[in-house]
Amino acid sequence: MNMNNLQSQNHRPHPSTANVQQPTISTEITTTRITASQFMRRLFGFLFFSHLILIAALVIFLAAQGLRSGVRHHHFRPAEWYYPLLASTGCAAILSLLWQWITACSPSKAFKAAFWLAPLSTCAVAVLLLTIGSSADLAAGVAALLCSLSMSLYGCWVSPRFEYAIRVLTVSAASPPAKATSLIILSMLISTLYSCLLVIGIGGARARANLDALFISIILLSLAWTMQVIRNTLLATFTRVKYMYLVSGIDVKTSMAFRDTLKHSMGSICIGSFLVPILGLMWGSARAMKLVEGDIDEFLFSCANCYAGCASTLVMYGNRWGFVHVGVYNKGFMQASMDVWDTFRRMGLEELIDSDLTGSFCFLSGMAVGGICSLVSGIWALAVRKSYATELSLYAFFISYFMGRIAMAWQQACLTAYYVAYAENPQSSQFDNTIPARIHQLQRLGA
Repeated sequence: MNMNNLQSQNHRPHPSTANVQQPTISTEITTTRITASQFMRRLFGFLFFSHLILIAALVIFLAAQGLRSGVRHHHFRPAEWYYPLLASTGCAAILSLLWQWITACSPSKAFKAAFWLAPLSTCAVAVLLLTIGSSADLAAGVAALLCSLSMSLYGCWVSPRFEYAIRVLTVSAASPPAKATSLIILSMLISTLYSCLLVIGIGGARARANLDALFISIILLSLAWTMQVIRNTLLATFTRVKYMYLVSGIDVKTSMAFRDTLKHSMGSICIGSFLVPILGLMWGSARAMKLVEGDIDEFLFSCANCYAGCASTLVMYGNRWGFVHVGVYNKGFMQASMDVWDTFRRMGLEELIDSDLTGSFCFLSGMAVGGICSLVSGIWALAVRKSYATELSLYAFFISYFMGRIAMAWQQACLTAYYVAYAENPQSSQFDNTIPARIHQLQRLGA
């Protein structure tokens, strides 16, 4: 058996895509790794679905206790607390779907608008918080203002890359997967209902005024993980459909890809949904430190190179590109991430991937939706009960941001699959000159 045949067997498509058998010869080390990987996938899948049951029980308990406490002490006004937050949640679903439609119709306008709306809406939230006037509001307002300023400076810094980013987004998402819109709408409906359920739990914890910070923190962590799992399930599904078309011209049905993802890959998706935000935050902070450091040799930045090296190593084991191989080959998430990253590195595409703005565009799109919905909730609360304005603004932003990211899943999936498919077969007739021209430009600038 030659090496090419062995590689083709190791990188086999999903069971429903091709009936290729796994290699029968394996070493003891390989068997151990596979067993450990399967164990971790089953463990995280079990933890995720178990935590949903526990969160539902916690919400019921908090709602019942909060109702009793509110009636007895009259310190919590449900109508003035729930209505603004539930309204902003519904607004988030509508805005997210609208933004996804605008991106599909006009990627260029949506891309540029995201880099303007995100800092502007965040700045407006900062002004709202500063208007309230308490010390906690002042701290939150200053933080939001600094965040707005950072996004504005970042937009100015990366503006020369806009032309290529818009071009590759347009090319990769030109043919969306069939029934993608229906699946996005279903996901948004589930996300909205789940968010409303957790809002009831947060309100119940708020009414109890006993260990409320602990319960609210648990609920928000559950919300973040669940929203990431929903988004990454869509990401794995759509990347499989797009990848198979680009690599072999096979049209995989979106419904079949989604069913197979739910059946075979949820453990890997749960792991990835837990790891990617943490490692992404480390990678982003390392890049920010390197930018601030420049050529200045100060003690504050003496460990910047070491931290950046650690972040670069860790991101190999957990990155969003790995969801392509999770969806297509049903690999464990960490193995999928390493395989994709090795392919990028072998093809010399690290600089191209590092300069990609798709992740920033989707992130800022979520920030824009979050900022607008935060204003809806905050202004409403400010009009009816000023003491609720800050917390409702922050909760609305948190919920709306994740809903905005879910709505953008298929655009991000198409571009992610486009890059991975190109790295694995750059000579395919499915690709035009967009990526080669960008690589040549980067080489010319670096010369």
